[in-house]
Amino acid sequence: MTSLTGLEAPGAPGGGERILVIKHGALGDLVLSLGAFAAIRTHHRGAKIALLTAPAFLDFMAPSGYFDVVWADSRAGLSDWRAHLRLRRRFAAAGFARVYDLQASGRTALYFRFLFPRPRPEWSGVANGCSHPDRNPERQQLHSIERQQAQLAQAGIGSVPAPSLDWVQVDVGAFGLPRDYALLVPGGAAHRPEKRWPVERYAALGRALAAHGLTPVVVGGAGEAELGAAVTAAVPGTRDLTGRTGLAELTVIARGARLAVGNDTGPMHLAAVAGAPSVVLFGPASDPARAAPRGPAVTVLRRAPLAALGCAEVLRAAKLEPAKA
Repeated sequence: MTSLTGLEAPGAPGGGERILVIKHGALGDLVLSLGAFAAIRTHHRGAKIALLTAPAFLDFMAPSGYFDVVWADSRAGLSDWRAHLRLRRRFAAAGFARVYDLQASGRTALYFRFLFPRPRPEWSGVANGCSHPDRNPERQQLHSIERQQAQLAQAGIGSVPAPSLDWVQVDVGAFGLPRDYALLVPGGAAHRPEKRWPVERYAALGRALAAHGLTPVVVGGAGEAELGAAVTAAVPGTRDLTGRTGLAELTVIARGARLAVGNDTGPMHLAAVAGAPSVVLFGPASDPARAAPRGPAVTVLRRAPLAALGCAEVLRAAKLEPAKA
């Protein structure tokens, strides 16, 4: 499926019920919502379902099969009335019968109040006056997956599967990866340096992985090229893919990895759901009880500060023995 720009007008042949799902991101939040997306698709068989998301995820989500349409929301500033008017017209033309607001933010509450013409559609979320409010008093203390399960249950969807990325299929042969490799994810939000394990520790970990016969493969965004270069310089044979992979490619690369180790950042959510045995490193800046990656084999290590976490402990969590002195 390719990304479309709109839905058929209500009542057009093959139109069906119109459903909107709102989930902007960030990447980790989007990945944790994949099970909810699948549940909505199953519950509304035959409906036309649109996803409103961040522009960065448009191409990634289009082939998922969960949605008939994927729309980008630039999240314009409050003063940009032209952008909001365009969005209002798009909502009105689509004629949505129900909205699942999985972002559940102050912004999307304003969408409910001002961007949907009356009569407003049924709405699952936290906006005041919506038809299917999430009244769970512990909502903010729950992990994202359990929070969405509870929200959907209150809207009549009782079964939510685990997130899956099985639908992601792209060719990564051009990267020429070896058979046995381990992903290292040393980056993360640039404005949150406290969420990053020191790059020197990643270099030490890379040397240890190489001693165990695993080729370190560093992944991340283009802005994290310095981290990839630092690990590559310290560990001969490391493959530096920072800035070279899209989200789909990263998912497939993670699927083939023997191990993934990284900070609390979006690519580790992809790796965990893709099935890579994952060790995720948390400092005090974020709470794994609310936002840890989920997958078939995920270990969370948390230290305050994160720099206090030693390489030997990470290796043990990965079920690898540290090198003897």
